[in-house]
Amino acid sequence: MDLMRLAISEVATRVGLEPSAIRYYERIGLLPAPERAGGKRRYDEGILMKLAVIQRARRTGFTLEEIRMLFFGFKENTPASRRWQKLCRKKLSEIEGIICEMRVMQKLLDSMIKRCRCLTLEQCGRGIMRSDFGGPAVRSSLRTEKSQQLHKRERLGGQSRGMASRLLRR
Repeated sequence: MDLMRLAISEVATRVGLEPSAIRYYERIGLLPAPERAGGKRRYDEGILMKLAVIQRARRTGFTLEEIRMLFFGFKENTPASRRWQKLCRKKLSEIEGIICEMRVMQKLLDSMIKRCRCLTLEQCGRGIMRSDFGGPAVRSSLRTEKSQQLHKRERLGGQSRGMASRLLRR
């Protein structure tokens, strides 16, 4: 019966979405094409459960492609819990990486607030070049690189160890 079917506006209201979002999910294949009555979309109540899953996935940071994987990227008989667990583990790993990057950003911002006394951006650029591109960490990695090159040369009968140590002190 048509009364048992929901119009797109009813579905949208019940799940808190705009009708355009539901049409979009249909267009990209996350939702099946609905039946039509009189040219209008009509949905059974099962659509509400699918949309609830989509919304939960979106709220927890999943991309549309990851949501597609949730619905269609597993063998048909794979339990929903195993699907969620696999995708959630991957997402948690991504989030941990983002949190790490955010902490680095936070430290840089805090450092800029505390230390920057520059009058011009050129002055800032000089300071950044000294600290980021010529600071101890960079010099250390350059030393390691020089050391590796020198040891390679020594094995090939090149420079002496004395020369290598002088270069490493630079």
